[in-house]
Amino acid sequence: MSGRVLITGAGAVCASGMDPPSILASVLEGRSAIGPIKGWDTTGWPADRAAEVEPFNARALVDDRKLHKFIRRTDFFGIYAGDRAVAAAGFAAHRATLAEADGAHFSDRTGIYVGSGGGAFQNQYDYFPLMTEAQGDLVRFGSDLADVVNPMWLLRTLPNNVLCHVGIRNGLKGANACITNHCCGGTLAVVEAAEALRNGEADRAIAIGHDTPIEPQNVLYYARCGLLARDMLRPFDVRHDGSVMGEGAAALALETEASAAVRGVTPIGEVLGGGAATEAAGLLAIREDGDGVERAVRAALADAGLAPRDVGMIVAHGNGTPLSDTSEAAGLARVFGRDLPPVTGLKWCFGHLVAAAGIMETVLALFALRERVVPGIAMLDEVDPACAALPVSARVQEARGDVALIVCRGFAGTNSALLVRALG
Repeated sequence: MSGRVLITGAGAVCASGMDPPSILASVLEGRSAIGPIKGWDTTGWPADRAAEVEPFNARALVDDRKLHKFIRRTDFFGIYAGDRAVAAAGFAAHRATLAEADGAHFSDRTGIYVGSGGGAFQNQYDYFPLMTEAQGDLVRFGSDLADVVNPMWLLRTLPNNVLCHVGIRNGLKGANACITNHCCGGTLAVVEAAEALRNGEADRAIAIGHDTPIEPQNVLYYARCGLLARDMLRPFDVRHDGSVMGEGAAALALETEASAAVRGVTPIGEVLGGGAATEAAGLLAIREDGDGVERAVRAALADAGLAPRDVGMIVAHGNGTPLSDTSEAAGLARVFGRDLPPVTGLKWCFGHLVAAAGIMETVLALFALRERVVPGIAMLDEVDPACAALPVSARVQEARGDVALIVCRGFAGTNSALLVRALG
């Protein structure tokens, strides 16, 4: 593996804002977007809090009204973030200056990697009225299906819609992959895109993560598994009692050093390395010693050729569930010992974005490091003694360097780690 992978653009949207600076401003000002769920009547529900994007303006996210009938809510967010990253990087503007053959080559050498959410129960809701009317009569159900269910149902539910439409809208025809790996999806999209550039499969790529997990069945099932908080998400706090769902997307434009030099663009950051590990203990099981976190972080450090002391800040997964928080603290302590840099968690602000969580936190880490700050955890009142090794604070801290480590964890014991450096 060789060659630098630069970051030349970014995009993001969630309940806290429509772009990275406004979202980071909410984080730094301690403003949480978590509130009562408005998408349905939650009276009597075991959990009723989330961070919804309000109001949801489809035209503001995707201007092509014809496309609206083919995509879902999560796709709106993913396409928006991807388009913003493409625009920020100036891909289209540069291609417009090229001769036809060179422009075609530019498109062919630009890839897309997307982390897509997989827990979309609402995809099946179109079938519910007919299931009720058929009353178990499968012959009637089958004969009436084509007249009741939207013929565009399949196109709307494809997990790679964002990959396809961002490519179509921006004329990007290169290497691509759609990754569905729960919370780690967005982070792994960045890792895979960086690997493609280093291996010569592309000269530049867009990495996107998107998800909209705030739906009735998701909330109900997560709550019954004991994973959702009563009111607020409090990472590493003695009162942490669960997570809170959010929705949104984030994207990064990655580019080889040679490509960025030819275009004369100034990068905002650099992807240094990534790692992943699975504990393989069960679908919901988490090792108390943080084994998966430790191995993912060590793999990322090895990939980047860095030592723990080179890390200037850590954006922890910090999802607010007690075992996840305490085991993550244990894993980080095993890697860094007593030399931990400032640590923060960001989900208290805009909720847990699941497949978009890691890439959103990567975008915000880059923008925070450009200001040499580590955002505080506004909901932190008293650190859980089991997390005492972490140098977390409710207040903004100073980063000790320009490198950020982002940790992401998901179901089935999956763990990923990403190292980026802020430039400029």
